[in-house]
Amino acid sequence: MKAPFININKVITLQEAAELVKPNDTLALGGMTLYRRPVAFVRALLRRPDPPDGLTLLCFTAGYESDLLVGAGCVRRVRTCYFGLEIFGLAPMFTKAFENMAKDLTTDPILQVIEESETSLALGLRAHMNGVSFAPSTAWIGTDMLRLRPDVQTLRDPFSGEELVAFPAIGCDVAVIHALAADRSGNVRLNTNLGVDRELAMVAKTVIVTAEEIVDQLDADVTISGAVVSAVVHAPRGAWPTSCYPLYPVGGGELLRYIDACNADQFDSYLAQAEAGNTL
Repeated sequence: MKAPFININKVITLQEAAELVKPNDTLALGGMTLYRRPVAFVRALLRRPDPPDGLTLLCFTAGYESDLLVGAGCVRRVRTCYFGLEIFGLAPMFTKAFENMAKDLTTDPILQVIEESETSLALGLRAHMNGVSFAPSTAWIGTDMLRLRPDVQTLRDPFSGEELVAFPAIGCDVAVIHALAADRSGNVRLNTNLGVDRELAMVAKTVIVTAEEIVDQLDADVTISGAVVSAVVHAPRGAWPTSCYPLYPVGGGELLRYIDACNADQFDSYLAQAEAGNTL
């Protein structure tokens, strides 16, 4: 796709971008599993003197960057169909949060999970894009998912009489997407593994793109139009230790180091060492 060129400079610093997230926002993070995750942005968010708390974390799949936010106590609710580190195992701080809650059932949960599936997330985003309050589907019929999500209602198809599930529309305050390249006007080039990044860019009130490279004008292979992008940040290796194909692979050693640190109750030390530049 070739996007019309609009000469508006949307480039800001990583620190300025991090200030756009407010307490209690719904924050959507792009990418997929351990690929093209906005890690540099999350680290900048945690470097703030007052990192935002009470966040609702919205991800198609949540991984390393999301676990950092959970470990730092920024997240109140999680909406995702998967939270983990793929072949490297469980997300340690997310898992630890639930282990701690299971030990003390008398207190309010510090972390809530809104049960989702691939279908509920995709249809919820599509409903928001269509400007309607829900999207109907036969998904979840005959499952226990409806018991876990009392806010999801069923209805009758007015034409066939078939029972359908009405998946509520899903929007967000801020979406952050890591890209291979972007231009100063916000046109973005991703790769073929898009996840739901284009959809997140359409439903978010504020869209932040961190990019490996910023060029003056991106005139070919535009995945997301600058018309919906609020800000662009230059962030080389901004997805590491997740991968950003074809530029660099997953940093498996760093992920293992993270897991070991969390299992040894050294999450804060891990963050401090990372910010000191020892692992970047």
